[in-house]
Amino acid sequence: MKKKNNSALSKGFIINEAYKVLFFLKKGNYAETYRVKDKKQKTLFLKLFDYSLLHKTQFTNDNDILEIELLKKIKHANITKFIDSGELNIEGKKYAYAVLEFISGETLADRLKREECFNPYFAKSVMLGVLNGLNYLHKLDNPIIHNEVTNLNVMLDLSGEVKSAKLINFGYARYFNQSHKSYLKEALNPFYLANESFNKIFTPQSDVFSAGALYYHLLFGLPPWFFDTSKYETADVEEAIINERRKPLKIMSGEYEIDTITISILTKALHPRSSHRFQNITEFISALNGEKIKTCSDEHEELENTDYSVGEGKGFSAIAGMQKLKETIQLDIINALHDKALYAEYGLTIPNGMLLYGPPGCGKTFFAEKMAEEVGFNFFQIKPSDIQSKWVNASQENIKKLFDEAKEKAPSIIFIDELDALVPSRDNDSVNHMNTSAVNEFLAQMNNCGKHGIFVIGATNRPNAIDSAILRTGRLDKRIYLPPPDFEARKLMFELYLKKRPIELGLSFDTLSKLTHNFVSSDIKFLCDEASRQALKTKIKISLEILKDTINDNSSSLSLEDLNAYTEIKATMANSKNTEQRKKIGFI
Repeated sequence: MKKKNNSALSKGFIINEAYKVLFFLKKGNYAETYRVKDKKQKTLFLKLFDYSLLHKTQFTNDNDILEIELLKKIKHANITKFIDSGELNIEGKKYAYAVLEFISGETLADRLKREECFNPYFAKSVMLGVLNGLNYLHKLDNPIIHNEVTNLNVMLDLSGEVKSAKLINFGYARYFNQSHKSYLKEALNPFYLANESFNKIFTPQSDVFSAGALYYHLLFGLPPWFFDTSKYETADVEEAIINERRKPLKIMSGEYEIDTITISILTKALHPRSSHRFQNITEFISALNGEKIKTCSDEHEELENTDYSVGEGKGFSAIAGMQKLKETIQLDIINALHDKALYAEYGLTIPNGMLLYGPPGCGKTFFAEKMAEEVGFNFFQIKPSDIQSKWVNASQENIKKLFDEAKEKAPSIIFIDELDALVPSRDNDSVNHMNTSAVNEFLAQMNNCGKHGIFVIGATNRPNAIDSAILRTGRLDKRIYLPPPDFEARKLMFELYLKKRPIELGLSFDTLSKLTHNFVSSDIKFLCDEASRQALKTKIKISLEILKDTINDNSSSLSLEDLNAYTEIKATMANSKNTEQRKKIGFI
């Protein structure tokens, strides 16, 4: 008996005495997907192919289904894993099926429905997974072109500590040496297709374009050169898209600021001419990993032929003020990460980590992100909730997995926000045994992690609640206080937050900075937003008077009492560090 969704298989259906249908997932143009269990009660995906709906180009010369035959030959961590295949007859109709690993997660399309776009670091992490999978396909003895790299065909595996991307759905994949006459492009998303693909040409460069379109979609929430196609006849859509691509690539404003380096990568990957793109996926990966690339001018616009170190982004240049702090980080950490040989001559390695502490809203997370841009290494951003578990020993295992993955992908930076929640002081009676075990595991993993190319950044508003052992030498070696922004920093913040808004000429940023003593960066962002709303009501430009009124109506989120408390904490931290440095070495 069929379900209401008209699926071919009903719940509980047994397939060839090997797999039991749990439930229907989705219906595609030629196949249906189900969640099933095998005899060992292991959950798997099953893709059911309707022979009558398959196009002739989706078969091999031996009349086998090409997608299944391709999946049998593929084995890579960033590609869905093939388990089994077979055939069955249902009510006189012939079907084939492929059983695939169960991926505990969601598609990028589902994730984008909730978030609209990804932050640049997460988008980069996802893209590296996608590109590694494509690179494997392209480097096979008989290279495979995926041909359908879209947000629908990449799943986020959420089973590990760090989310990984996996390519799925190989229904339009082809061997590179196959005849282009057999290329099927109907039902494909035209905004992801390279220009040459409209002419039934598929190459590694066409996968490069599709990957670039995916990267753009993750960052901006829409595919590149996107427009409403409803007014066009089907035959005219492709020509309209090609005409649209004669315009410069539009970089949309959004929740996240996209640096110039990322824009140069997108421009190169999405060039209408295949000869001007990255010539292979390896080049694309190298660019994302920080190797220098050179952009070329095209028929639309003049681009500076500048070498860019991808991964640097705007880095510290995007941070207003904090010059002394940036210089310290540059010398003690960033230079050590980039020039290990020189530092090794002096018997030095990178520090194991640093603690960023200070009042809420002073930009600790932002500083860590910009430091990651400056360095250009793999960046793992973790919250305590990503690691902690109610199950015995699970938190320790999660911590170990995190460090193992960071070591595997070294050099890496692990950023942990709200560190006090992950490694609370064990002297506190309210800390239970499970938390104590997690603290012990974290301390063990941190020991000399710098030797393995791992740098840990912890951030907290409550440094006095952190276990003191984490602050000892060999763990979080650097302790850095991020105070409320000073006069110059506040001035630069007002300039940064207002520069793209309609402001009156001659607006005095000095005056604004003088009026906001002890305001933190999040306060200043709020003031600019509130002033913008007031100006929008009457559709006038944002004036100094509007900003002054907004400042008068809102106080700093940091009280004088709070500030004094942090000043005392800073003094305590400095004294404890000096005391530690003065300790004698040897036996007592």
